Amino acid sequence: MATKNKTEVTEFVLLGLSSRPEIQPVIFGVVLIMYLMAVLGNTLLVLVACSDPRLQTPMYFLLSQLSLIDICLTTITVPQMLVHTFSVVRSISYNCCMTQLFFFMAVGSMEGHLLAAMAYDRYVAICAPLRYSAIVSHSLCLRITLTSWVVVSLNSLLYSVLVTRLTFCGNQVTHFFCDITPLLKLSCTRPVVNEMLIFTEGVAVVVSPFLFILGSYIRIGFVIAHMHSTAALSKALSTCGSHIMVVLLLYGSVIRMYLKPSTTYDLDQDRQIAIFYTLVTPMLNPLIYSLRNQEVKGALSRLLRKLCISGSFQVGSDKERMTNILRPNV
Repeated sequence: MATKNKTEVTEFVLLGLSSRPEIQPVIFGVVLIMYLMAVLGNTLLVLVACSDPRLQTPMYFLLSQLSLIDICLTTITVPQMLVHTFSVVRSISYNCCMTQLFFFMAVGSMEGHLLAAMAYDRYVAICAPLRYSAIVSHSLCLRITLTSWVVVSLNSLLYSVLVTRLTFCGNQVTHFFCDITPLLKLSCTRPVVNEMLIFTEGVAVVVSPFLFILGSYIRIGFVIAHMHSTAALSKALSTCGSHIMVVLLLYGSVIRMYLKPSTTYDLDQDRQIAIFYTLVTPMLNPLIYSLRNQEVKGALSRLLRKLCISGSFQVGSDKERMTNILRPNV
């Protein structure tokens, strides 16, 4: 019977955020606005970090990578939820579900690794400022990024393969995308191997970056405590403040979601947490980094001025061309 159930599951039905039809328009409107804000805000941050010569530093390279990750994270999950909001059929094929699970877990894990790399950057900048240029370079950040991608991709592939080996007793997923938590809940038997993997290998891949970040900030805290210059202290706190806020937003929800046995899952509550780290956090990240960072605000102002000047010049050229066309030949 277990094998029969497994072979019959060719698609999953995503139940979404709510089954109440009267609030679907509200959900659609709010989620669409937040999604557009997240994509536009992070895209703008990437453009600023890549185009402004003053931001061609390792820290802003990592920040641009974080913004790309946030764009991918929301795009993997949110557009499908928007389509399903007014759809009668909310199904997703088995293969598409496993593909979504793989990419979501890889991209989600990658965000933690990037935050750890950014913590190391801040650690060197504050604890060894004179050696910063010698230690932290673009090539180092690129190697860290590529290595992290390999690690999280292998980790995500392992999880996805183990999920495909489960026997499902139903196909209704109490979620708005294919996440590992509701899929484990559909298993006919308790997925002991998957749970052991989450609490062993999962801790190593997901929680180890958080422990690295924590250790970095403990060390930074000791250095800041011995600073006598008010200006240096203010600059150090300003540099770390944005990063700390983003770390707390991400790991506060991730640890609450995944590091617990499947018997304690509350799928309704988990959907609310999931919307927070797949949509709210990516939307807030560019605001946090731009509003609290004078360099980003200055680069953003320069980019907007450049775009406005370029637009005005284009309009003027179009008008001049139109005038020349309409001018009678003498």
